[in-house]
Amino acid sequence: MPTPALHRLPDQLRPNLGLVFVGTAASTRSAELGHYYAHPGNRFWRAIHEAGITPRRYQPGEFAALIELGIGFTDLSKTGAGMDHQIAAETIDVPGFRAKMEKYRPRTIAFTSKKAASLFYGRPSSAISLGRQARDGSWPEIFVLPSPSGAASGSWTLEPWRELARWINS
Repeated sequence: MPTPALHRLPDQLRPNLGLVFVGTAASTRSAELGHYYAHPGNRFWRAIHEAGITPRRYQPGEFAALIELGIGFTDLSKTGAGMDHQIAAETIDVPGFRAKMEKYRPRTIAFTSKKAASLFYGRPSSAISLGRQARDGSWPEIFVLPSPSGAASGSWTLEPWRELARWINS
């Protein structure tokens, strides 16, 4: 059993990034490999390329290279792993996430699931809309994207990803 302090995936953050992708927690596959969005059925890498966020299709093992494009990564739970419903509530650290965003001040935050956004906003997933969110004071622009997980196929659409690409490329 891993120790509770074990971070499944390292944050990829630095000051003033153009975009930070935020998930709920690492998938089991991502935790095993140490790469964000590593499961072969995950649409993340295809989606960011097809939407126009990246100039080519990157592979999960190349996630660290995206920081040179101004793109970072983190999760609300740095110690849990698995599907969203498997993540223990006590491993979700919204205050820690908020502190990271205050420290690094990205231009845009993109939650990669309604579940992650619902944890951040403290509202049920059903009350969260996809796409660009209403401004929240001094916070960066926030987008909510449909989960790229293969397990979430029923709600998949590329359009919110394209909306995000239009915003960050403007």
